[in-house]
Amino acid sequence: MSPEATPLLAILAREIRASGPLGLDRYMAFCLGHPLHGYYATRDPFGRGGDFVTAPEISQMFGELVGAWAAAVLAMMPATGVRPCLVELGPGRGTLMADALRALRAASSDFELHLVETSPVLRRLQAERLADAAPIFHDSVASLPDAPLLVIANEFFDALPARQFVRTELGWCERRVGLAPDGDALAFGLDPEPDPRLTAEAPAGAVLTLPSQGLAVMRDLARRLVARGGALLAIDYGHDRPGFGDTFQAVAGHRFADPLARPGEADLTLHVDFGALARAAAAEGAALHGPVTQRDFLLGLGLAMRAERLKARATPDQAQAIDAAVLRLTDPDPRGMGALFKVLCASHPALGPLPALPPPS
Repeated sequence: MSPEATPLLAILAREIRASGPLGLDRYMAFCLGHPLHGYYATRDPFGRGGDFVTAPEISQMFGELVGAWAAAVLAMMPATGVRPCLVELGPGRGTLMADALRALRAASSDFELHLVETSPVLRRLQAERLADAAPIFHDSVASLPDAPLLVIANEFFDALPARQFVRTELGWCERRVGLAPDGDALAFGLDPEPDPRLTAEAPAGAVLTLPSQGLAVMRDLARRLVARGGALLAIDYGHDRPGFGDTFQAVAGHRFADPLARPGEADLTLHVDFGALARAAAAEGAALHGPVTQRDFLLGLGLAMRAERLKARATPDQAQAIDAAVLRLTDPDPRGMGALFKVLCASHPALGPLPALPPPS
């Protein structure tokens, strides 16, 4: 192995030699979730000192507005005699929830806080930052209580392992991660035989992504929402129209990186297919709200007014920073957060219209 090889590369090489090339979903699961050498098991990746910055790290206003939204929805949920659970999937440093809790407490919302987090590093940060709310931790959504749920998923679905297929003359062949000819590096390849279950028409070379794990999570939670009540708010970068394309990417040090070069040392993500998530939720009987752009959602929640209130008691430098944060969160450029990020909500069918979102469908 190269002197720059990561500990996980040696593990992956042994796995490939023993069992053959890995599907992209298994490769992502290794890189992000390996208990000793996985990306999230070994670091805090957020903020300027990490590898990327999320919306809650850009401004407190993001989490406060999500908290105000959650307080409004909790007030709309009918009393069932069971205390509702406020759930965050992949809470990062706990920044979003810390800001959201201020709005929820101001509204005197009643709930039990549950966090779905697999990283021991991030769990420690969340437990410390959110200690006053006494969070209950889960390794997956499977262990969440049988109760009404209000689920927040900000930049969660993009990091869930998915499978990819490439259109060839024979059909759709699964994309695999194997070893390069010299055996010292990883390389992409394709299954020699196509998957007969995939029949979509597309030109040669087209890439089809199947977010199987994300769809499974959405179906599970949608079933719970329909059975016990509540809503799920998903905010992520992605698309809401069907199509083909390769959005698999790696980020390290705030820059794009080769996703095969240093496994376990970079964040791996895929753009979220909001159409597929919506169809999965609808198939379980959930009502759908959106998707809409992050720009429309935040402005609909009063971001501009919140910014003006903060600026009224800010220094000139602070006011400039607030304006910059608003612009970044709502940037309408196709590559800006305001347009690239989408917001989708799935809810119990009887919950009705929700703040800053279209009527349910």
